[in-house]
Amino acid sequence: MEKAYKFRIYPTSEQEMQIQRTFGCCRYVFNHFLARRKVAYEEHKETMSFAVCCRELTKLKQEHNWLIDVDATALQSALRALDTAYQGFFRRVKKGEKPGYPRFKSKRHNRKSYTAKNNSSTVAFDGYRIRLPKLGWVSAKGFSEIKGRILNATVSQSPSGKYFVSICCTGVDIEQAEHSGAAIGLDMGLKTLAITSDGAVYPNHKHLSKSLKKLARLQRRLSRKPKGSKRREKARLQVARLHERVSGQRDDALHKLTTELVRDHDVICVEKLKVKNLLRNHRLARSISDASWGELKRQLAYKVAWHGKRLLEVDTFFPSSQLCSICGHQNAEVKNPAVREWACPECGAVHDRDVNAARNILREGLKQIA
Repeated sequence: MEKAYKFRIYPTSEQEMQIQRTFGCCRYVFNHFLARRKVAYEEHKETMSFAVCCRELTKLKQEHNWLIDVDATALQSALRALDTAYQGFFRRVKKGEKPGYPRFKSKRHNRKSYTAKNNSSTVAFDGYRIRLPKLGWVSAKGFSEIKGRILNATVSQSPSGKYFVSICCTGVDIEQAEHSGAAIGLDMGLKTLAITSDGAVYPNHKHLSKSLKKLARLQRRLSRKPKGSKRREKARLQVARLHERVSGQRDDALHKLTTELVRDHDVICVEKLKVKNLLRNHRLARSISDASWGELKRQLAYKVAWHGKRLLEVDTFFPSSQLCSICGHQNAEVKNPAVREWACPECGAVHDRDVNAARNILREGLKQIA
């Protein structure tokens, strides 16, 4: 099984210059071959494959000697990323979607990264430092050990200026959680992040909403600073650090929630939400993004795969809130979200809207197993 380990690195000034040089070379190679592929298709109706681009990359290195100063596998990874972007573009075209054409990378983008392959054990980790191609040993912090065989290492820089490395390993033996045989339904919302079919409530901490006033103040300060000045860069870092803090708080809460759910249950049933469509509602878009339903489902998906458990999705249009979880009667009057409690006209049972929805999601999800 594959697993990635991400931790922070502390490069020296020389290593930092080399990292920035690699970022620039990868960006140049990506943009150069994106332009080449566009011209080849527009003028000759030809498609340049990854192998063709690699052969031209060798000639490009002879023309620009400064490309030799960086890791060769990082440049190849940039070409692979470009080819993947093209494949995704044409795949979405075939599905009838509205795909975004691959775009040129900007020098001013605050998120930068490159991937170095582990050829001939050029990437190694000894607990307190990591060895990377063209960089040597770099101080690291976050993990005492990693398991499995290293495939590659991705070096990245956050908008706040911090450097990180993500090591992708294969053949990792993950300790399996005990199988309890329990199943649970999960109803996601905004007032509460999630309510289970057992009645457990997981609050929505609204990390972004709590930091909006401070964020607005820092952004006003940033807007007053002249472009290119040192004080503007200082103000930009303050905004980036606040965004980083909010993101860290959200990720920490989601990881604790998903780990608890996967550890205690063998089957987890959730509603299949089209978050991209829900974000079109501009009144709720920020709150939905802050709740991060998509990230919650993503974490559940890979964690159940790690531990040999199951994640079942119920259809988007399944009327989970309108059905009585006891007799199955559908009450159309419950369509209004303002109705939080209702009594079933058939059996008389009184339901909490969210708990009842979670129970119906569980029942519908278990039908897929049967």
